[in-house]
Amino acid sequence: MDERISCTPNTMKDWSSMRVSQGSAHKDRQAAPTTILLHKSRSSQAALVPQEHKMFMEEAYNAAICFKMLRDLSGSDPLRLKYIIRKVKTMAHASPSLVLDTIHDFFTDNPQITTRHKFRLFQVLEIVIRASDFLEETWEKTFMQLALDNMTMVTELEDVFQDSAGNVLVAICKHSWRAVAQHLEAEVLTGNFPHRSFLYVMGMVSSSEKLLSKTEKACWEDLLAQLAAKSVPFLNTDVWTKELLRMLTKPERTQQEQPPEKAFLFTFYGLVLQAAESSSTIRTHLRVLLETSHQWPQQREGIALTMGLTAARHLDDVWAVLEQFGRSAPMKWSLHSFSPKCSEDFRWKWASSTTLLTYGQMAAKAKDHILPWVDNILSRMIFYFHYSSWDDTLKQSFLAAVLMLMGAVHRNEGAHSYEFAQAPELLDCLMVLMEKECPDTLCTPARQQAILIASSLCKLRPPLDLDRKSRLLSVCLRSVFALPMLEVLEKHTCLYLEPPDPQVPCSRPQVTWDGQGEGPRTNSQCLRLWDLTTRSSQVLYNKTAGALDQLLQGLLAQNPTAHELHFLLSRIYTWLMSEKAHERQRAVHSCTNLLKFLNQHLSLNPEEKLRHMGQLLGMLGILCQDPDRATQRSSLEGVGHLCLLLMRHKTGKASKVNSGAPKQLLSSGDEKEAPEDAPGQKPPKDHIFNLGSSQAIKETMKHLSKPELIELIWTTIDGLGLPSPFHVQAAAEMLLAVIQDHGPKLDTVAKMGRAIHLGLCSVRVPQAKESALQAITLMARSHTTELVAAFLDFSIPLDSHASRLWRAMGIDVPLSQHVLATLLTVLQERPLPAAMGEKGGSQPKDKAYLRSLAAMNTLHELQFTREYRVAVQETYPELLLALLSQVLYVLQLDLPQEPQPHPEAQETSPSPQSTSLEALKSLLSTTGHWHDFAHLELQGAWELFATMPTYPQGVSLLARAMVQNHCSQIKAVLDQLLPNLQCKEERERKVAMLIFTEFLYSPVLLEALPKQGALLVLARSLRDPSAEVRVWSLQGLANILFHPEKGSLLLGQLPPFLAGFFQDSEQVVVRVMGTVSDVLHRLGRLGAGTQGLNIAINARSFFDDDRDGIRAAAMALFGDLVTAMVGHELSGLRAQVYQSLVPLLLHLKDHCPAVATQAKFAFYRCAVLLRWRLRHTLYCTLAWEQGLSARHFLWSCLMTHSKEEFSVHLGQALCYLHSGHLHIRTWAALFIGYTICYHPQAVSQMVTSMDTNLLLYTFEELKKDPEPAIREFAARQFSFLQKVGARLHP
Repeated sequence: MDERISCTPNTMKDWSSMRVSQGSAHKDRQAAPTTILLHKSRSSQAALVPQEHKMFMEEAYNAAICFKMLRDLSGSDPLRLKYIIRKVKTMAHASPSLVLDTIHDFFTDNPQITTRHKFRLFQVLEIVIRASDFLEETWEKTFMQLALDNMTMVTELEDVFQDSAGNVLVAICKHSWRAVAQHLEAEVLTGNFPHRSFLYVMGMVSSSEKLLSKTEKACWEDLLAQLAAKSVPFLNTDVWTKELLRMLTKPERTQQEQPPEKAFLFTFYGLVLQAAESSSTIRTHLRVLLETSHQWPQQREGIALTMGLTAARHLDDVWAVLEQFGRSAPMKWSLHSFSPKCSEDFRWKWASSTTLLTYGQMAAKAKDHILPWVDNILSRMIFYFHYSSWDDTLKQSFLAAVLMLMGAVHRNEGAHSYEFAQAPELLDCLMVLMEKECPDTLCTPARQQAILIASSLCKLRPPLDLDRKSRLLSVCLRSVFALPMLEVLEKHTCLYLEPPDPQVPCSRPQVTWDGQGEGPRTNSQCLRLWDLTTRSSQVLYNKTAGALDQLLQGLLAQNPTAHELHFLLSRIYTWLMSEKAHERQRAVHSCTNLLKFLNQHLSLNPEEKLRHMGQLLGMLGILCQDPDRATQRSSLEGVGHLCLLLMRHKTGKASKVNSGAPKQLLSSGDEKEAPEDAPGQKPPKDHIFNLGSSQAIKETMKHLSKPELIELIWTTIDGLGLPSPFHVQAAAEMLLAVIQDHGPKLDTVAKMGRAIHLGLCSVRVPQAKESALQAITLMARSHTTELVAAFLDFSIPLDSHASRLWRAMGIDVPLSQHVLATLLTVLQERPLPAAMGEKGGSQPKDKAYLRSLAAMNTLHELQFTREYRVAVQETYPELLLALLSQVLYVLQLDLPQEPQPHPEAQETSPSPQSTSLEALKSLLSTTGHWHDFAHLELQGAWELFATMPTYPQGVSLLARAMVQNHCSQIKAVLDQLLPNLQCKEERERKVAMLIFTEFLYSPVLLEALPKQGALLVLARSLRDPSAEVRVWSLQGLANILFHPEKGSLLLGQLPPFLAGFFQDSEQVVVRVMGTVSDVLHRLGRLGAGTQGLNIAINARSFFDDDRDGIRAAAMALFGDLVTAMVGHELSGLRAQVYQSLVPLLLHLKDHCPAVATQAKFAFYRCAVLLRWRLRHTLYCTLAWEQGLSARHFLWSCLMTHSKEEFSVHLGQALCYLHSGHLHIRTWAALFIGYTICYHPQAVSQMVTSMDTNLLLYTFEELKKDPEPAIREFAARQFSFLQKVGARLHP
């Protein structure tokens, strides 16, 4: 075997002797084009005719050029050598015969060329022979002999030179493989182990896909089988066997690729063992083979191939050897935590990998005999999967073995009727494998292979249980969809493969056509290789995604039901709404492909109801507005396929289905692999695919049932909470579109409204909020009552989102009126526990009262909104009575304020009592009834509504204010309260009677109700179950309206009462003054007449009384008198009013709060009587403003409206400088200070030196005031007064 054949001179002589015959044969060939070289031996033909002579000369010239290029192949410049090869190859494609002739001449004329030069000539010769369409028999024999002579030659190029000569023989096989096969067969059957070069040629021929036709390939394989059968006796020859093992275990320079001769030898060895008959011989050889090294992947694959081929006829023997090998000590060492102690131990580290591959090859080669063995083989594979030391090598071997097994099973016609007990366990192994895969890289086809295997397993019996199928889908979807973006995958792959440094040349040597190491690659070569690597990542991902699609579509094809479709789609839903764009893109591609596959290849039972199609349409519709263009296109296509599915299912028409299983499953990859306008991708013809997203969605919605529409709405509502603003906007727009078309026929709108509220809390896109609110408006037109009831659940307290929902429902007047009417209905449903009705103080446990409180809270907020302004104004009478009753209801509930988690929240969270009162206040202030509001605010009457005992007084004061201010709504309120007097609820009757008794003093009463009717109402109320209502009815019957003669009697009692003002007892005086006020009220429109002046003078005299109660009572009486005199002749009363203004103004800073309150109210009443302008601003200033600005405004109002009383006011202010109360004295000083600033001349004429000194003293004291503004003002006035005093009193 080690013998080598060397080149001898005799060989060249044989070549010379062949030239004559070659030349004569060449004469008959047709002349070639001018660019093709002719044989130079034609130089003897110079005597030809001129035309032939010209062609001959051109060919001779070109032949000389070709000959020179062949000679130049001896050079060493790589670029020059590549250029020559390219030129010769070009000529060979045009006329290979002429180039072959020139090569033959070159070999003949140059017998002593170098080995390296000959190596290059062999490469050129191989190229020329492969380029030839026909090779003459003479050339076949000549060049075959040349190759055979050099294939075994020993040179410094070693195997490379031999392989170049062998490649010539391989190229000749293209034209005459049988002739080559005869030489190879003769060499193999000599009894000696064949030279490696012959095995190389056989390996190249066997592995080539294009060299032989399909028929020739089959004949070649038959020939190999015959050779193997003839070689069986050699198994018992020690020399042959040892040489075989030496070749099989020979270490290679690189273990990345297995040499062709070695790969062929594993195949040939398996064929020989397959043909053998002796079981002992077979087992002996297999055991010896398994005892060789398992360190390198090519070795493991070769061993597995040999044993698999053997198993084709000797399955029992191979199984027995494997079982024995599995129990051997080396095999046990390779399992679990194998830790090699020396380099020799590495030969066993991956022995389990070899075993796995062997099981796979056994299944692949055993073919029809494999089914009874499948479960046994699977059990061994599963065992090695669980108990071997896990690494990438074992993983790839496991996957490769299972793939071969699955291929063998599915090729067997009886597989579908066979039940595989180990299939579920194998599926579990695959899921574990995928879960162990690195989630950030995709460098191997492991995921693709695992999914393909799982897809194959799902087609076998027993069928998967639901839990295992669900887990399988979850694992597969996560394994593919959760991979990083394709660009990131490429980067990770580059990092994994150690990318080239642009600054450092690649150092890996390669042997190329020139027979020597080409040295380091250039940077451009490295980067081009790197580009190919990154492109392979894209291809690998597309294949992996295609495997996933194949799994989904295969599961649906096996069970084409609506339930299965929903089951598969529901596992994709989570990924459709992923926060990562690439995950959404992948999910929607798979979803669309599944729907497309269903429409094109399957049909569902029309009687079976589709499930959750509305949810699917919602998700696809949302993704139609995805920022990623690829996701948009896929989603729109998915909507189209969904529409087709719904149409065909609804009409009961099945799709055109191919008979049997679909031939090709649809697959998806990243969008960049399938561009929009890619050739071969024709858009569907259905018109739905030509519509825009919104039109396509609307068209699809037409085919949804009512439950599916509700599903769609819920999906869009859920979409409001998505993190992407694009998706939120799309969800809101789709929600609006559904409500526009189908809103009136929807159910469960209450739940939808609550969900929209929750969704709005997270929406940050203004346009999306507006769309959602428009949807609420449309829903409210048909479902006002349900939405009001729903929104009340989150209206305590009312947040900004809930407020916007309420405003959306009041977008127009009719709708806002309906909403308010519904709220009033809920407000008036005021449940009280039975125990509370009998005994006060118990708390309702069911909290049914919360809805009434929520309605109250909502009404309070809506009064301030623009949308409800008109409706609130129109329903003012109903709202007034309802809110007054609500205040009483809340008092009856006596609810404690619920504790808040933070003290700040405790302070800001309003109690039901305060909210009910604020709702009443806001009703008055927002509807233009601020006069009534001012009456109660300035006299502090709102506090009366805070307790049950004082509540009636508060209601009476409010009704009295309406009468005194001639409220325009009195008649409308009367129309509303008269029915309330007959209401079952006691609180309604109480409120109505309190207001009615006060309205008896209004002239409007008789316009709405005749006097006899009013008497009838009061008389009927005398039989009311409530004692309070009966009492108020009696008081109403005593009204002066029904007894005009009482007017003179009451006026006659006033003088004695006025005398009572001067009693010593403060309590008596206060009561007397209160009685006079009551008399003035009872007189009503009659007024005090001439007694008014006396009352005013007497009351004013007590403004500065030292007793707080009397001051307050006197100011209250004066205010009541002023109000009673409105509309009457004032005469001398006007002067009394003007003279009271400064005292009242200065007493605004009285140390007694009650006095200050009565001073405010009396001052305001005087302003009303005198018809001052800016009364609303005056009232606001009196009620809430503080500081110098408020005091300056009040002073300016007084001085503007009473210029003729200037001296009186100034004189009164000067008198108050002597007051014993600091605040009044301060206020007087400020009053005078303002007057000095604006009227210095008039002040200088009235102020004496004593007054000046007193002012200076007062301003000196005010410079120490805690308020900075007062200190600053006092300092300026002090300086200014000093200057004025110096001029006036030098």
